[in-house]
Amino acid sequence: MSKYVPIPSNRMLLERDVGKEPVLETHHLGIDFGGLTAVDDFELTIGKTEIAGLIGPNGAGKTTVFNLLTKVYHPTRGTILLNGKETTGMDTAAINRAGIARTFQNIRLFGAQTVEDNVKIGLHMHMKTNIWSDIFRLPSYWREEKKAQETALELLSIFDMQDLAKHQAGSLPYGAQRRLEIVRALATKPCLLLLDEPAAGMNPSETAELMDIIRKIRDDFHIAVLLIEHDMNLVMGICEGIVVLNYGKIIAKGTPEEIQSNPVVIEAYLGKKEEA
Repeated sequence: MSKYVPIPSNRMLLERDVGKEPVLETHHLGIDFGGLTAVDDFELTIGKTEIAGLIGPNGAGKTTVFNLLTKVYHPTRGTILLNGKETTGMDTAAINRAGIARTFQNIRLFGAQTVEDNVKIGLHMHMKTNIWSDIFRLPSYWREEKKAQETALELLSIFDMQDLAKHQAGSLPYGAQRRLEIVRALATKPCLLLLDEPAAGMNPSETAELMDIIRKIRDDFHIAVLLIEHDMNLVMGICEGIVVLNYGKIIAKGTPEEIQSNPVVIEAYLGKKEEA
């Protein structure tokens, strides 16, 4: 297993990612809603092939961080660097084109469409067509359509879902819908995949399968993954580095072993023991 080593910016990267530009860096990132500070001084570095976790009690600001990274919200202060480039001024679509894809706490599939069509929606930005070829169904349109279909089936086959290609997405079991949402995100060809509570609603066997899928994504696609999750068995079993958020501020960073034994983290989750 790769270990963390310091880099010149006084941050830590996995040994295997040293020498490569971090896929994500945030500096003093924060956002206020009116007089309320939701996230403050959020500092994070993720290497090119790292699986990282963002955890914390309910209401800690985790999903707000995801919304900042994907420009659903624009930060009040601080900077976000994606592969070394500032994302200031980008909107959500531009961020997705630049390489950040995400899933959501609540599944957001096009339930009435087929599994294959849901994946092809993710591929849309990479299809080389124009309005005229689309309207008149020119040969270039059909070439791109065929290519998209082949790519969609290839992606589905990686996750053993090719036999479900023509099924209606909304008819799939819960765990399969979760997998499909991840496949659709991967279809956008990200360098960083954000997973917002991917194990929510899953049983233990589905969660174990999800862990294998996340590792497979990192290894086969050579991308980084940042996940929010409340299932500590999943977090501790798969994440290489973990950031703990509470009341919008980072209270701890470290490996799973360091986080599990950190008294500040234990207090945030369990409350402070009263002295006898």
